[in-house]
Amino acid sequence: MPAPLSQDMMTATDTMPDAADRRSWAEWLDGHSGRIMVLPAVIVLLCFAIFPLIISAYLALSRFALAPGGFTLKFIGLVNFRKLLVGSQQYHLLGKFGTFGFVQSAVLALIAAGLLFLLARYLWRGRPTIAGMVGRLLAAAMAMGLAALALATMAPGGVPGTVVNTLLYVFVGVSVQFALGLGLALLCGQPIRGRNFFRVLFFIPLMVTPVGIAYTFRMLADMQKGPFAPLVRAFGISEWSWATEAWSARLMVLVGDTWQWTPFMFIVLLAAIENQPRDQVEAARLDGANGFQIFRDITWPAIAPIAATVVLIRLIEAFKIIDLPNVLTGGGPGLATESMTLHSFISWRTQDLGGSAAIGYMLLFITTIVCVSFFNFVVRPARRFEA
Repeated sequence: MPAPLSQDMMTATDTMPDAADRRSWAEWLDGHSGRIMVLPAVIVLLCFAIFPLIISAYLALSRFALAPGGFTLKFIGLVNFRKLLVGSQQYHLLGKFGTFGFVQSAVLALIAAGLLFLLARYLWRGRPTIAGMVGRLLAAAMAMGLAALALATMAPGGVPGTVVNTLLYVFVGVSVQFALGLGLALLCGQPIRGRNFFRVLFFIPLMVTPVGIAYTFRMLADMQKGPFAPLVRAFGISEWSWATEAWSARLMVLVGDTWQWTPFMFIVLLAAIENQPRDQVEAARLDGANGFQIFRDITWPAIAPIAATVVLIRLIEAFKIIDLPNVLTGGGPGLATESMTLHSFISWRTQDLGGSAAIGYMLLFITTIVCVSFFNFVVRPARRFEA
C-alpha cells in the first residue's frame, strides 16, 4: 500500500492549482493590457456617440411641440422623411425638377454606361463575392440617383435643393482643393529659394476659424465698401452684386472653403512627397527622365495611399459644411447656397426637431454610402498598390 501523504505535502498539493491559476491570470492580463487600458476611453466615446444617435433616431420619428410646463413628443413614424422626399419639404431638400433634355439624358446615359462597365470588370477580372456585389450595386444605385437628381434640378426650369448644393461643395470643392494642394506640395518639395517661408505662408489659412474666414470673405466681396470696390467701379460694374446671383454666391462659398482647406491637403501631401524614395528619383534623373515621368512612375505611386486617405478625410468633413454658407450668404439667395447641415440647423432653430433629425439622418446615409464606396474603391486599392 502507498504511504499516506504528510500534512505538508497535502498543503502543497492543494496550493498548486491556485498558483497555476494566478500565473495564467497574470499572463492573460499581461497579454491584453493594451486593450484593457484603452477600454474605459472606448466605452466613454461609444456612450457619447451612440446616445445622441439613439435620441436623434427617436426625434426623427416624432413631432416636437411646446406645451405648458415643458414639451411633448408624439411618435409619427416616417412622416418627417416623407415630407422631405415627396411632401412639403421636397422643394427645400431635393429642389425643383426641370425639363430633362437631350444633354441631361446623354450625360446620365454616359454615367450609367461607366457604372455598368465597372460592374462588368469586377465580375470578369475580380473575385466576386455576394457582399462585394451587393455593395457595388448599392453604390451604383446611389451614384445614379444622385446624378439624376443633380441633372434634373440643374436642367432648364429646375432649382437645386440642399442635397445638390452639398454635393457641389463636396465633389467640386474637394477636387479643387486636392489639385491645388498637390500642386503647391510639388512646388515646395523642389529645391527653390524661400520654400520654408512659403510652407508657413500656405499653412496659415488652416489656423483661422471658419467663421472668421466667412466674415473676411464677406468683407472682401463687398462691392460697395470692400477693398476691391474701387477696382470694380473702375470697370463700371458697381451695380452688380454676387450675393444676388445663385451661381456667383455658390462660387464665393467654394472659394472661401477652398482657401481654408487647401493647406490641409498641402501639408499632408508635402510630407508624403518628402518621404518618397530619393534614390529612385535620383536614378531616374540620371537616366534622363523628365519631371512628368518622375511624378507618374515614382512620386504618384509613393503618395497614392496617403493622397486617397487625405481625400477621404476631407470628404467626410466637407459634408458638414455650415459656417461659410451661414455667415457668408445666410443660405441665399433663396436656397442657392444652403447645405444639408445648414438646412438641419435652420429646422432646429425653428423648433422643428423631428425634421432636423430626419435631415441629419439622410445626410448620415448619403455620407456613409459615399465615403464607404470611396474607401473600398479608391483607398483600399491604393494601399494594395503600395504593398
